[in-house]
Amino acid sequence: MRHVFGLLREELFTLSNTPVSLLSILIFLAGLAATWVVGRVGRAATTRFLEKRRGSPGVSYAAGRMAQYALVVSGTLVCLDTLGVDLGTLAALGAMLSVGIGFGLQSITQNFISGIILLVERPIEKGDFVVVGEVVGTVIEIGMRATKIVSRDGVAMIVPNSEFIAGRVLNQSHPTTRKRVRIGVGAAYGSDTQLVQDTLVSVALAHPEVLRDPAPLVLFKDFGDSSLDFELAVWLDTPDREPLIMSDLRFAIDRAFRERGIEIPFPQRELRLRQPTLPA
Repeated sequence: MRHVFGLLREELFTLSNTPVSLLSILIFLAGLAATWVVGRVGRAATTRFLEKRRGSPGVSYAAGRMAQYALVVSGTLVCLDTLGVDLGTLAALGAMLSVGIGFGLQSITQNFISGIILLVERPIEKGDFVVVGEVVGTVIEIGMRATKIVSRDGVAMIVPNSEFIAGRVLNQSHPTTRKRVRIGVGAAYGSDTQLVQDTLVSVALAHPEVLRDPAPLVLFKDFGDSSLDFELAVWLDTPDREPLIMSDLRFAIDRAFRERGIEIPFPQRELRLRQPTLPA
């Protein structure tokens, strides 16, 4: 046993006049592991504490993440100092290497900084329903490098944090989850426009997920080539269910128009053939 301890304590090299052995390396690795565990525990404790204070889930999540980052960074610096790494020298070395590897780590650094901005400014929060580029879904995690979003189809998608800072993001959960959607529909020329309006409003009010306040609105948009063009505008409070609600309304409009004799026309073109005149 003493022989084993002797091997573990045997000096391998020196860092800033501090001897480094296998034992000190093992202690350093154990310290890093403990730092990671403490960071996760601190994140969970901070999140639970703020949730008990009735803070919003997004604020609690952001504060927990920031606490985890602070604990992990602080613990890592302490472990490096214990190993004998001069933090001043490390900073100087980092400055020298940053020029050489800056281009290679540019994307990672940009995403990490963007993640910090997301947690501090909170333009999006955990649980928000967002549209970023072609990605549509609910935010379930804001990580150090990327944000995880679950789509309406239940597929988890990883979006780099920089896209939320540099790109155009539609957050359908803030400042409110209310959203107005529109459905275009045409009626044949000669239709009773008042009947069309009443039918569309009644269809909208019959759907349980369409808000009564603000009330549904029917707009007479234009005299089209083949139809009188109307638009039904309704307010929803569940933007994640928009495709299903829109589908329900279209089914109901088609059924109601059939029952009330309102024709939905289709484009028609009249083609006339002329007999060429032959020379005498």
